[in-house]
Amino acid sequence: MSAPFAFYLCEGFQLLDLAGPTAALTAANRLLGTDYYRIELVSKDGDTVLGDAGLSLTARLAGSSPAETVVVVGGMIEPMLEPDNIAGIQRASAEASSIASICTGAFLLAAAGYLDGKRATTHWQFAQRLQDRYPRVTVDADRIFINDGAIWTSAGMTAGIDLMLARIEVDHGAEMAKSVSRELVVYHRRPGGQSQYAAISQMEPRTDRIRKALTYARDHLSEPLSVDRLAEAACLSVRQFTRLFRKETGETPARAIERLRCEAARIRLRDGNEPVGTVALFVGFADAERMRCAFLRNFGHPPQTQRRLDQPLAVNVSGLTCWPPA
Repeated sequence: MSAPFAFYLCEGFQLLDLAGPTAALTAANRLLGTDYYRIELVSKDGDTVLGDAGLSLTARLAGSSPAETVVVVGGMIEPMLEPDNIAGIQRASAEASSIASICTGAFLLAAAGYLDGKRATTHWQFAQRLQDRYPRVTVDADRIFINDGAIWTSAGMTAGIDLMLARIEVDHGAEMAKSVSRELVVYHRRPGGQSQYAAISQMEPRTDRIRKALTYARDHLSEPLSVDRLAEAACLSVRQFTRLFRKETGETPARAIERLRCEAARIRLRDGNEPVGTVALFVGFADAERMRCAFLRNFGHPPQTQRRLDQPLAVNVSGLTCWPPA
């Protein structure tokens, strides 16, 4: 018995969105002593696909062989939504019993209609965009991954490993999932409900109004966020909001916004190559110096040091094999 997995690649695919999940599956194969998970790379035309890291991979034509699970690898959104890709994922998934996406791959699933009426997640930076573009999808930006029936979606980057560990646990039990996590030198999988934003979960607001204000702030970090604006988002007077906010979070709104901006900047620095000044403006700091001071207060390091510390561990994908053999 085996489980064919087809990883659907679009131009501009994110390498880590492919390497992490396939590393988890191939590690499971090694521990099981069999090629239970047969991995195939597929694309709209069965040709070479260029990823965002400049690496080209050869893929088979989507739908040319049946797959039990089809996984859309995240990457550049607009090229992903070309009509040929929508047709390609529909061909690839025609006989699949489950469909998944990593990071922005959720956009292609939504465009193909697979997420209509479903709960789904994606990278927090693109969650609102996904919701606005596909209103029939219920987007939850505060989840590492979501399993809704036959549909699995995950947040960005390393969250794809969490999704695959969860799938391995479904197929082979918790002990096998733990063994795979040890093999990859990662923490045993985070539960799907864990927030992508640690800062919000750490503040633990008890009422929906304060949670709503924090979520609003997170979705508008690049904009000025006055207490008046947050109070309006919470449907409270400024006085009520300020008092309730401190009572529930233990800090002032200004301090909370700084923490949110620092965490957003930290993720952006870790996952990209943008200059520190560009990241500072993107998350709402007036300039790089103000972000540097905020990082020192929140993390004890300047942004450049934090970026080095946060670089993800390399995962061994040397055992990756494609099926059928190319």
